[in-house]
Amino acid sequence: MGHGASDRGDRDLVDATRLEAHRAELTGYCYRMLGSGFEAEDAVQETFVRAWRTYDPGRGPLRPWLFHLATNVCLDMLRGPQRRARAMDLGPAAVPGADLGPPLPPERWIHPIPDARIVPEDAAVARETVRLAFVAALHHLPPRQRAVLILRDVLAWSAAETATLLSTTVTSVNSMLQRARAKLPAAGAADAEVDEALLSRYVAAFESHDVTGLVSLLHEDATMSMPPFTWWLRGREHIRAVLLASDAPCTGARLLPTRANGSPAFGQYAEGRAFGLLVLDVADGRVAGTTTFLDPGLFPFFDLPMSLGHALRTRR
Repeated sequence: MGHGASDRGDRDLVDATRLEAHRAELTGYCYRMLGSGFEAEDAVQETFVRAWRTYDPGRGPLRPWLFHLATNVCLDMLRGPQRRARAMDLGPAAVPGADLGPPLPPERWIHPIPDARIVPEDAAVARETVRLAFVAALHHLPPRQRAVLILRDVLAWSAAETATLLSTTVTSVNSMLQRARAKLPAAGAADAEVDEALLSRYVAAFESHDVTGLVSLLHEDATMSMPPFTWWLRGREHIRAVLLASDAPCTGARLLPTRANGSPAFGQYAEGRAFGLLVLDVADGRVAGTTTFLDPGLFPFFDLPMSLGHALRTRR
């Protein structure tokens, strides 16, 4: 092998390593922009491909160029007319006994993302600004306003840096930020650290279908939703009524812990098979909301097994 080929191989290795160092931060950014963990990873891969083709050290540091490319990739992916949402954004709460209705296609929903793929950027900031409610709130904003708000208020870029990244002016950035802040719906507070004893009680009540015990852990106005259905509930008593009316698929269920969107989460198994990903919102020491994503296809993304052996018990 000649020196030229060897030098190129060394440069490829260095460049790949430099790109990988930015993966978690870029994935978090793209996830907030796109609302889908799968799409965020696709966007980051496309960003890396473009960076390999176009980056010139003479242009300046690598990180701003990566964010410039990632923003363009995300804006291209957001050209469709529909925004992603949670069930609560799509209609009023249901009443016990109401039909689930038809499922909506995957592209209509805010999807979860594993903490492990995004949290290393800044644990405190990442947890608070990737919660499902916050990401859904971001998706009320037009894409460019969304980018400005994330860059300025989440990632703490300056107005000048943001203007350069978006190829616009500081005045325009400040104007978009002001409009974005005014439009951004309140996402609600969540506990920074969740009491493990609360989670243990929740798992024990869930797995034994102890409705009284489970409901006692909920806030009075707790919510429950199950994408891809727009059906959702608000209120402890409505949730109690629904849980009492039908024990399937809770009877015999098992929960395997994971983390999603800065929140405690569980892979839910019915008869030993992957059923849904359950994400909890916890505030003031109680469960404020549960979202069960009825998509077993999420399990590999979260490194969860697709089935449980008969002898395997939930890890606590």
